[in-house]
Amino acid sequence: MRLSMLLDMAADGFGERIVVGRRTTGITASELRARAFAGAAVIQAAQADAVVYLGPNGPAYPVAMFAAAYAGVPLVPLNYRLGADQLASLLAKHPNAFGIGDAQGVALLEQAGLPAHTTDDWLALTGQPGVPEPDPVVDDGPAVVIYTSGTTSEPKGVLLRHSNLVSYVLGSVEYMNASVGDAALVSVPPYHIAAVANVISNLYGGRRTIVLEQFDPEQWLATVRDEGVTNALIVPTMLARIVEAIHDGADGSVPTLRSLAYGGAPMPGSLIEKALGAWPEVGFVNAYGLTETSSTVAVLGPDDHRAAIASDDPAVRSRLTSVGQVLPTVDLEIRDDQNNAVAAGVVGRICVRGDQVSAEYAGVGRAVDDDGYFDTRDQGYLDEGGYLFIGGRVDDTIIRGAENIAPAEIEEVLLRHPDVLDAAVVGVPDEQWGQRIEAAIVTRGGETVDIEALRVFARDLLRSSKTPDRFWIWPEIPRTATGKLVRRNVLQKITDSAGTEILSS
Repeated sequence: MRLSMLLDMAADGFGERIVVGRRTTGITASELRARAFAGAAVIQAAQADAVVYLGPNGPAYPVAMFAAAYAGVPLVPLNYRLGADQLASLLAKHPNAFGIGDAQGVALLEQAGLPAHTTDDWLALTGQPGVPEPDPVVDDGPAVVIYTSGTTSEPKGVLLRHSNLVSYVLGSVEYMNASVGDAALVSVPPYHIAAVANVISNLYGGRRTIVLEQFDPEQWLATVRDEGVTNALIVPTMLARIVEAIHDGADGSVPTLRSLAYGGAPMPGSLIEKALGAWPEVGFVNAYGLTETSSTVAVLGPDDHRAAIASDDPAVRSRLTSVGQVLPTVDLEIRDDQNNAVAAGVVGRICVRGDQVSAEYAGVGRAVDDDGYFDTRDQGYLDEGGYLFIGGRVDDTIIRGAENIAPAEIEEVLLRHPDVLDAAVVGVPDEQWGQRIEAAIVTRGGETVDIEALRVFARDLLRSSKTPDRFWIWPEIPRTATGKLVRRNVLQKITDSAGTEILSS
């Protein structure tokens, strides 16, 4: 099973339906396949063994993805926000690649000695009519190579094979389930697994995909209205900015929006409660997954959200901060330090297996145990109903006086304070306790906050051993473009400071 099969099914089943871009200028499923044929011919003529995509998301991206699939080579979307040295290092791993990017990306690609075209030129090249279908490729090679963020180490190339990605789509999406007018608005960069997953899942479902290249809350709201968006994907930090903009007077009407999916980072309970209050008719979906799992492995659906917000039962209401239940095509176990499966309610490492799970790294191989399970290095637990709760990365755990403390639990509490817009908690080396807890916060509207009152607020909801020892106020928290907290950078900024930003100790 290859990605090209998904496009063939779309082109044969609803070829005249627009599946990429704006409704007045978009690309139909048949046109996308024709462009993929033309692009494959260009790639094969260049004798390339990969297609490197180095630029913002847009219509050129799905054309590149499927052209690479028909040509029998992987797509390698790189983070265009990385520094020149980092990108040069990654490009050196692909000396025989064909490059596509924006103007800055093309310059870097050419410096690396690669043939390259701007996204506009690529769309012009692939618009040539009448290019025959390439000879079929039958192997299950890598379809996409995504480099991990590298926030804790050198980025690793995750190999997602065709069978992994197709298994994800077939196990989570119903073919042609979208109506003719349905449209999905995606606000994630092309080097994120969610961008890959949305291209193939929306295409298979028959839904038009629109990309908002530069996120702005008011522009996002306007695009939803102007394009009749029915489905959207955002990350929690984007939702926070949208809710804030509506609070400040922006037009929050979204008459066509039926489903809003979020993921990529923890969602504060207070934020999703506000969003549910603002848009009670919208079905919210929380999706949890990793690059190594070809995207989603667990989902908290609209009915789960509504049941949780309406319940007086603390166990049910708490599910609003869960990531829902595991997909039926995925096996999941919570394991302890001895690698034994644990009972419901017990925190451990989240381990998964299934056809969509790649867990394969370039030059390393598959990182699975003898039973095929991949250790995500995420901590979590399952409640009695099978709802999965994420507790953060194993490597993020703060060990204070021999007590293991999850930073995410403290961050969730801090974000419930009305004056706190964003928060990050880290463990800082301490001679007495091993690690002390320090919190960096961003205040709402840039206003000052009563630190002692915030400390009491946290202590009342946590306990003294989990209350931050020190607080910092920063203008922003270091995060990736998809909203993922770069905890290492938070710790580095704290340890490098001379102390002028410390507000309480």
